[in-house]
Amino acid sequence: MPKLKVIVLFVLLLATMAGVRAQQAPIFTNYNNSYTYINPGFAGLSEGVNLLGIYRQQWAGFTDTDGKEIAPTTLLVTGDMPIRALGGGISFSVLNDQLGFEKNTNVGLGYSYHLDMGGSTMGIGVSVTLLNRTVDFGALTPGQPGDPLLNQLHEESGMLVDVSAGLFWQIPESFYIGVSGINLLNTTGKSLGESESAASFTTDRTLYFVAGYPFMFETMPTFKFIPSVNVMTNFSSAQLNAGVKVVYNDLFSLGVNYRPQESVGLTVGLTIKDFVLGYAYDINTMGYNIPGSHEISLSYCFKLDLDRTPRDYRSVRYL
Repeated sequence: MPKLKVIVLFVLLLATMAGVRAQQAPIFTNYNNSYTYINPGFAGLSEGVNLLGIYRQQWAGFTDTDGKEIAPTTLLVTGDMPIRALGGGISFSVLNDQLGFEKNTNVGLGYSYHLDMGGSTMGIGVSVTLLNRTVDFGALTPGQPGDPLLNQLHEESGMLVDVSAGLFWQIPESFYIGVSGINLLNTTGKSLGESESAASFTTDRTLYFVAGYPFMFETMPTFKFIPSVNVMTNFSSAQLNAGVKVVYNDLFSLGVNYRPQESVGLTVGLTIKDFVLGYAYDINTMGYNIPGSHEISLSYCFKLDLDRTPRDYRSVRYL
């Protein structure tokens, strides 16, 4: 019962801090690889040292009316590992996101406490993020002449600090589910104008829900099926991702991801020893001659020989 009270209190905390609208955070087609960034509770649950890099070029080649390249690009680097002496795991993340003439760089450090629940583990995590946000107003063309903000014709930047929190529950090699909120304080930085109604730099408060269920059929033991879902919202808009991957002999994978009213993504992955190379291509379904999106990832996992107390659990991955 004490464990349940802690979890319920944590969920209520996330809910009460998630009621403000903000710009939507970046999203990846291989969203399974971004759990360290979007959910601090995930840190250290894999019982190994994990390093990951993802580069995404959305709407490759997209330009504005002046022919300037404004396609969003995102680079994410994460790492996590369990620390037995701390009763959980630690993580770090570096995110560089460029959208048109806006650049954002996030650096985050997190900790997750691992709650042993018998046949499963609950990660309860928090992280602190330092965000540098920059906008080059001189590169923008005003829709109406005389706009006081765009006529500054110079670059503005601001430094913001925020926190994130999350729960991540998993049954080994079977089922997982997570709920988290990033940039929960929705920190407001310096004003970009002299008037009281002027815009200000803010962080992007976003709530995530993720779930997945890897399983195998007894008649096809060399194949693993991994359906998963990712829902994100900033309470101004919401984005659903639903996908499935088929992994052959833990070496090669193919997958598909559906993002309603936006794109269909095709993924491929290759495992070489402890390295996993992945690629995804999003086919735009919005029309308007918007190009597709490319995403490439590389991860490395170094397994640790941890002296943990044996736990009995029933695997549900075989159907």
